Amino acid sequence: MSTSHIHGQTTGAELSEWVQILLALPFIFALILYGAAVFFSRQRQRPWPFYRIVLWVLGIACALVAVGGPLAQLAHMDFTMHMLGHLLLGMLAPLLMALAAPMTLFLRALPQGQAKRLSRFLKSWPSRVLTDPVAASLLNVGGLWILYTTPLYQEMHENSYLHVFIHAHVFIAGYLFTVSMIYIDPTPHRNGYVYRAVTLIAALAGHGILSKYIYGNPPAGVPVDQAESGGMLMYYGGDGIDLVIVFILCLHWYRSTAPENSKVNNMAKPFETDPA
Repeated sequence: MSTSHIHGQTTGAELSEWVQILLALPFIFALILYGAAVFFSRQRQRPWPFYRIVLWVLGIACALVAVGGPLAQLAHMDFTMHMLGHLLLGMLAPLLMALAAPMTLFLRALPQGQAKRLSRFLKSWPSRVLTDPVAASLLNVGGLWILYTTPLYQEMHENSYLHVFIHAHVFIAGYLFTVSMIYIDPTPHRNGYVYRAVTLIAALAGHGILSKYIYGNPPAGVPVDQAESGGMLMYYGGDGIDLVIVFILCLHWYRSTAPENSKVNNMAKPFETDPA
């Protein structure tokens, strides 16, 4: 493989096609699986809201743009583009896909036996641990701190397997974080609003502090100008996406104290289901 200049230095090979394909395949499969679930749900006279389908498609599109194609190649060489990919893969795609309520759809579309097995998994202790707000925040924000404050970021560009692992972690951790804070799908392990709100505030603070740290302390191999623009993008772009999560959590909290308010219920329709 030919070498390329990564962040102004020759540090490894160009992002190979097989890496992009490997990262893209799960999202393509998820798109097909969701479409099949919509089909089977409608076959059983259980129509699925069109806006949920649009949210899922948009979420998949954000993830695919981040892991393959021109942006992925630029992200391999430019830290600002890398941060844009992080926002798409680790924040916006998980939010849009969570709002698409995939677990609710699968429970409606699957045969009764398989739906019961999925339900048992959602009630299991691994599910409880992974969707706990504190655990999900540590996986999400803590993982980013490790990535950007250690040599791991530079090593990721030199090792294709590490590149795949980290990008998979970024998405999975982002999705777990999102579903741990807002309950769009039915969730057996429900946490109270205060617990989620306090954890969310702490996670947002950790994310914001990290973006400022990156601004003043570029990761290894990253030019100062790219670290500054990337840190600003992480700070302001991340805040914009996080504000949606904050809005949904606050809206659910308000609805739980005023369920008779039909105006609020109608406004919240895209953000259903009812919270704890």
